[in-house]
Amino acid sequence: MQKMRVRNHQVVLNRSVGGDAGIFTFLIIMGAFMFLPMLYVIMQSLKPLDELWMFPPRFYVVHPTFKNFQDLFTLLSDSWVPFSRYIFNTVFITFMGTFGNLLLSSLAAYAISKIPFPGRKGMFWLIQRSLMFTSTVTAIANFITLSTLGLMDNPFALIIPAWGSSMGLYLMKQFMDSSISDSVLESARLDGCSEFRTFLTIAMPMVKPAWLTLIIYSFQGLWNTGASAYIYSEQLKTLNYAIGQITAGGIARAGASAASSVVMMIVPIGVFVISQSNIIETMASSGMKD
Repeated sequence: MQKMRVRNHQVVLNRSVGGDAGIFTFLIIMGAFMFLPMLYVIMQSLKPLDELWMFPPRFYVVHPTFKNFQDLFTLLSDSWVPFSRYIFNTVFITFMGTFGNLLLSSLAAYAISKIPFPGRKGMFWLIQRSLMFTSTVTAIANFITLSTLGLMDNPFALIIPAWGSSMGLYLMKQFMDSSISDSVLESARLDGCSEFRTFLTIAMPMVKPAWLTLIIYSFQGLWNTGASAYIYSEQLKTLNYAIGQITAGGIARAGASAASSVVMMIVPIGVFVISQSNIIETMASSGMKD
């Protein structure tokens, strides 16, 4: 007969030490396997040119060097547009697009999920169907719309489409349906809490995992924004575009190109790691019963 133990007033099966060790070993192996592509990119950035072009290629680096990073920042410094300008453009577009996407998606999802109004089911049906259309399919329509609004050659040509992402709205709405009890919101309204205050102080903390996940996806997508059909001025280009132009110089810049891959992935990975820990903590400690 299996041993049982009580945890938080619930009876659970007690796994054996061997079972725990097996699961732990499996997770370590899978984690190491998933880390291999990232490790390979880092190794590539530390290889001198003779090792980069070695055949057959080697996974590890024999003579590590930081010259590739020095070459990358030297090339960026020699650009007629200051390197800091590319960074500012990228940070501005990323933070404005992420914040607007989070705010508008959350407000719209709260209204569709928790405020009864005529046509909300049909509206959500349209939102679901819009997920089938990729940015490539809607590129011409977006170009005509932004051109009509006079937003060509303007950072908001990249920011405003991010605000209208239907993926964020769908994610927030589904999570609000399953995580927010109508009785809690009704209690807040009976206590005199305004609708916006109910949304901000009650609904949003309860769906923290959803909006942290939305931040991750939105941030990563906008951070990697490169050349755009909407922006023509060099002063408004992003860091990804600048690095792409510099590292497109052929074999001689292969080392700088490898280093640029590491530079571009550091910030999104940092945001993902921080947000992921918060998501795990929130999902483990949140939840309620009517």
